[in-house]
Amino acid sequence: MSDSSDAARRSGGESRERTNPVTFYRQVVAELRKVVWPTQQQLITYFIVVMVFVLVMMTIVSLLDLGFGQLVFEIFAGRNAQ
Repeated sequence: MSDSSDAARRSGGESRERTNPVTFYRQVVAELRKVVWPTQQQLITYFIVVMVFVLVMMTIVSLLDLGFGQLVFEIFAGRNAQ
């Protein structure tokens, strides 16, 4: 039978013990301290850019939906139905 250490040797990796939740939490906090957080001005700018992009995409998709809907209506209903 094979155990986990045999599997680790076969896969080329070293056997590592699981960390406990306290150590994991400390590592998470340490990594979050390394993050460069955006300033308020950058956050506002990014928010505006995303909102404008979403509005433009909504407009494009709405116009395509309207156009394809009219096209399908014309194909299947014909011009006399209006």
